[in-house]
Amino acid sequence: MFLGSDYDILYNFFFYLPNAEKGKRISVGTILATAVSIAIGVLLLSTLSWCWVTRKKEKMIGDANDIINVESLQFDLSTVIAATNNFSHDNKIGQGGFGWVYKGKLSNGQEIAVKRLSKSSGQGAEEFKNEVVLVAKLQHRNLVRLLGFCLEGEEKILIYEFVPNKSLDYFLFDSDKRACLDWPTRYKIIGGIARGLLYLHEDSRFKIIHRDLKASNVLLDGDMNPKISDFGMARIFGMDQSQANTNRVVGTFGYMPPEYVRQGLFSVKSDIYSFGVLLLEIITGKKNSFYHSEYAEYLLSFAWRNWNEGTASELLDPILREFYSREEVMRCIHIGLLCVQDNVDQRPTMATIARTLNIHSVALELPQRPAFLGYERMETTQSTSRSIPESMNDVTNTELAPR
Repeated sequence: MFLGSDYDILYNFFFYLPNAEKGKRISVGTILATAVSIAIGVLLLSTLSWCWVTRKKEKMIGDANDIINVESLQFDLSTVIAATNNFSHDNKIGQGGFGWVYKGKLSNGQEIAVKRLSKSSGQGAEEFKNEVVLVAKLQHRNLVRLLGFCLEGEEKILIYEFVPNKSLDYFLFDSDKRACLDWPTRYKIIGGIARGLLYLHEDSRFKIIHRDLKASNVLLDGDMNPKISDFGMARIFGMDQSQANTNRVVGTFGYMPPEYVRQGLFSVKSDIYSFGVLLLEIITGKKNSFYHSEYAEYLLSFAWRNWNEGTASELLDPILREFYSREEVMRCIHIGLLCVQDNVDQRPTMATIARTLNIHSVALELPQRPAFLGYERMETTQSTSRSIPESMNDVTNTELAPR
């Protein structure tokens, strides 16, 4: 759309512009060419202006929607206190690195899980709200759903859907309860965790690195479907970003990859390493820590030794020995060992893992010796070890209590 001044410019070009050299009028062709050029320029400027205004309006609408989303997710502290019986000790169902988790019930009868962050978490109010909006937008059947939050005074509280069958470690590492996890159930759990991570890494609006995947952060619903929980350490990546670096290494020993421990580097392959450890734990029913048999041995070393000696089937939890699919077990052990490779590039992607679990004809590379096999023995009750750089003062071995 041309303004009045635009018409004046075109009129002058047609009728009043003199020829500088000859004192004659410019030829009709020159005038037309110039006019067309100016018209195109004005049209381009008008289009760019329209795009800028439209984009600004969309951003304002987006910001407004985020504000609306935040408001719709906010719970009053009085509501949370009533739901948890004033954070009663009897309502405690777990503890993580950022505070306690309580079971609660809203006035409409809906059961919830309330995560009360410690006052020393160090996260500001705006950052907390931004994280809430982000996590609330993550919708997948294998991720725990965020229902809302509470931010009053010094209280920072997250409200999640309540998942009735507690956490995976509650069953997996208990000599009696792990009988509830037959092989089909364990294989379903492995596949569900893989799909949840695939969503975080590739299929959601953002590329998200969980950074604390472990058995206690996998909850089980009424049908024993897995739901990945606890995004307190998660980080968002740009879609073209491959890795990041941190000077503050946090997480749980045994699930952290070597490049993260040594250099503070993390990427989607960090989650792959954690997934591999968890996969081997599900198969063996043993924690990734030193345990005593005829001699003390680390789980990854134990898995690699049996794989290398052709006795990989010995890794299977003895409680499963009579009813299992040998093909599925061997494939899972193979995948697990590939995930815990020292070389980041040798670890598969979650897309490859998910495809391999569903299509057994997919060929796999042969694994090499896993990372961390040369580390000294450490006591699992300690929060740090001589094998870890001294700067790692935020590494824990905290396990969630039964949910």
